[in-house]
Amino acid sequence: MKTTVRNARQEWMIHSVYVFIDIICIYAAIYLVLLLRQGTLPFAISWEGFFSSANPFKIVFFLWVPVILFFNQAHGLYQTRREKLESLEIWQVMRSVVLSTLVAIVVVYLLKIQEFPRGVLLFSAVAISILLSLWRVLKKLLVNVLVGHGYNNFNAVIIGARKAGVLLSEEIKKQPALGIKIIGFLDDQEALNETKEKLLGPLKDFQNIVQREFIDQVFITMYPEHQIFIKLLEEARELGIAVRVVPQGYEYMVQDFIKYNIGIVPVLEYSDVDINARQGAKRVFDFVLSLLLAILLSPFLLVLMILIKLDSPGPVFYYSKRHGYNARVFDMLKFRSMVVNAEALLPQLKERNEADGPIFKMRQDPRITRVGAYLRRWSLDELPQIFNVLKGDMSLVGPRPLPISQVEKEDLRQLRRLGIRPGMTGLWQIRGRSDVSFDKLLRWDIWYINNWSFGLDLYILFQTFPVVLKGKGAY
Repeated sequence: MKTTVRNARQEWMIHSVYVFIDIICIYAAIYLVLLLRQGTLPFAISWEGFFSSANPFKIVFFLWVPVILFFNQAHGLYQTRREKLESLEIWQVMRSVVLSTLVAIVVVYLLKIQEFPRGVLLFSAVAISILLSLWRVLKKLLVNVLVGHGYNNFNAVIIGARKAGVLLSEEIKKQPALGIKIIGFLDDQEALNETKEKLLGPLKDFQNIVQREFIDQVFITMYPEHQIFIKLLEEARELGIAVRVVPQGYEYMVQDFIKYNIGIVPVLEYSDVDINARQGAKRVFDFVLSLLLAILLSPFLLVLMILIKLDSPGPVFYYSKRHGYNARVFDMLKFRSMVVNAEALLPQLKERNEADGPIFKMRQDPRITRVGAYLRRWSLDELPQIFNVLKGDMSLVGPRPLPISQVEKEDLRQLRRLGIRPGMTGLWQIRGRSDVSFDKLLRWDIWYINNWSFGLDLYILFQTFPVVLKGKGAY
């Protein structure tokens, strides 16, 4: 209980600091706009003038600030959720500012405030969004540094040493900024031979193990009998330990799943939402960014085309038939990195395949040209797919399209991949590329489809650049 009280006090202090910083940022943004628009409200530039009776609009600004804070609170922006992406926090900040600005406009209309400077209000909204977002990015960087040095790290135990538990452990280890150290697993005797992870004991020893190992958090990834589950929750509550439950069938859930109550009973709705129905903004983003990239990279693309032509006889581009959205076949464009008769030579190399599943990969493929080796090393052969994105055959982010000859159509998991536009990059690219097994490729693609969000796309795009520069798994 002492731990619970201490945590609650700490959370309250953090909450207060975040609110205080938000207030400073909001008023700083408003003051900056007033300074830039001195001709509009010259009397409000000074601190005294802003609060004086000469400023007939101060009531709007006074009401606007708590409304912004209210929406920030509603969006959970005053909690230090280490697992939350910066892009998601920025999106929530923008939502808060937009909603609060609409409220301010309604107040102006209802109070019939004449000649209110709408330009100041809109410019202030933009400035507030920038400052609130900027300090949250800085906060995230600071938290990552502190956590990386061991500050406020947590010991955790996973209940369930089966597939879901081991996968959760692997994902946590990949994200040190979470500050979570997996001490081990709790499971019954049947699971002892199913994992190489550290098993601390059976479920009945939960309380003793938690106290002995100084556990702060518990992750439940299996569904034991009802009485055992209730007992685990009660013991964790008595010890003041946070319990997080991985939903059963989580791999089939979409990110914006519906959570609601029927009376006092909480319900999670597993919705099979068509991802393309939610991606109108994504298509616009794809088109604008790919058009910009095509213009900026055109001189560089021209140089690569000349090098390819000088290196070996044959066309500059290679057209590969791929399955796209709804299994529609399209020509995926690439720079040619192999000799002209590469397809004819493939049967001779089948036995030397280094990839599992229907994919063919070789580290020392004799069909690759000299320039082609460098193109593949830095993924430059994929750049022409910018034009596939412009055309609408592909997206910047999504499951990678596999060659038709390498797709096993009877595999339902692969059919699920064909339900959205394929991408130039995806989870496969940022997590190992050719070094990743085909089974993991499919699993990550399905997870992406079920959990798609605009923030996730931005995260994958930003992570792609360092992965490409390292050249890991590219051949």
